[in-house]
Amino acid sequence: MPELPEVHTTATYLNKAVKNRIIKDVWTDWPKYFRAPKGKIRQSAESFKKKILGRKILSVGRKGKNILFRLSGGYTMLAHQKMTGHFLVGRWHKNGKFKSQNKKLNNVWLGQKWVPVDHKGPLGDDRNRFIRLIFFLSGGEMLALSDLRHFAKIILGKDEEILNLPELQELGPEPIDTKLTSEKFAGIFEFLNRRKINIKQALLSQEFVSGAGNIYADESLWQAKIHPLRLAGKLNRAELSRLYKALRLVLKRAIKSRGSSVDDYRDPSGRAGVYQNAHEVYHKEGKLCSRCGMKIKRIKIGQRSTHFCPHCQK
Repeated sequence: MPELPEVHTTATYLNKAVKNRIIKDVWTDWPKYFRAPKGKIRQSAESFKKKILGRKILSVGRKGKNILFRLSGGYTMLAHQKMTGHFLVGRWHKNGKFKSQNKKLNNVWLGQKWVPVDHKGPLGDDRNRFIRLIFFLSGGEMLALSDLRHFAKIILGKDEEILNLPELQELGPEPIDTKLTSEKFAGIFEFLNRRKINIKQALLSQEFVSGAGNIYADESLWQAKIHPLRLAGKLNRAELSRLYKALRLVLKRAIKSRGSSVDDYRDPSGRAGVYQNAHEVYHKEGKLCSRCGMKIKRIKIGQRSTHFCPHCQK
């Protein structure tokens, strides 16, 4: 699932690429994406289309892992890309029977509903071929969602309806927010001294601090030399200070690298991020720790794979 660096990269790119564009039309083959602001009620594709057509995209931002499209007329569209979804900007044409002299291209695009006009560029990456949703914008550009597993969600509503959604209101502060000082960060986890929750699960919960998922939790804990099974409320001030600095360092480095493309994630130009090349422990099971030379281990914590160095993170 895209984490803070990937979502930040996406929102920043989209704010430049689609800002001030008008939504002229919408296509989807998966209407289950659309939800109403209240509860988990699905919104029909027809109702969604009626509400969004003709609106201008005023800005694109994010909160946590949610992308927020601020629209004209006092509307906001929240998009969560979930496990395999990622937004792309470009131009596509409907695929009749895609034929190319390149056999590899035929294998990738044959049977897909949409093919990028520039299929030899980054949009031609095979991870970008699962186009499930397209916004047709003024000027001829298209904003598409590639989503292999159909898990993404789209919620359209009035500004106040979206901003008051539980998935936004219940988010903890972000480590990269300058308002979150080391003292405030420590206070969050010291408050958990009566709860038996380990630090890995606490980082993943998003209610204490938001933005770090499986990748960046593992990488930050390695940087801070903290074992993922340590109880969050039992960490001392020195350890929490190290974790605070590690989270900020790892997330900022990942943002500069346009995120990690371990699997499906691509930025809106269709390109893979490169921070996976700097991972120290994530998906490194059996490889040697760059700090001490011991083999990286993998365990399951809350059904999630967790990677750490048994020597550095005792």
